[in-house]
Amino acid sequence: QVQLVESGGDLVQPGGSLRLSCAASGSIFSPNAMGWFRQDSGKSRELVATITSGGEVKYGDSVKGRLTTSRDDDKNTESLQMNNLEPEDTAVYYCCRRKEFLATYNYWGQGTQVTVSS
Repeated sequence: QVQLVESGGDLVQPGGSLRLSCAASGSIFSPNAMGWFRQDSGKSRELVATITSGGEVKYGDSVKGRLTTSRDDDKNTESLQMNNLEPEDTAVYYCCRRKEFLATYNYWGQGTQVTVSS
């Protein structure tokens, strides 16, 4: 099994920036697609960003223009650069992976907390 661990979550003021990272270990498979989701208290899990093995990306409507995702296959990591953060971005952020030809992300990290507050 592949294990995913997120890091980089923190308390930040509105307008600030954070960079989240996700490290993979164990039975790493390739090719694969990677993704980021988030979930705040009382809300459903929301798509943040996805990236395929070929570098094709898509972003959730709520974060377009403010977040950028990337991957480093040599180091088995994926990153999420978040800029111009707003209080509405407060949530637990999860990284995930799936085999490229599947439709469902079936490997998940335990999440990292991002809090945006003045």
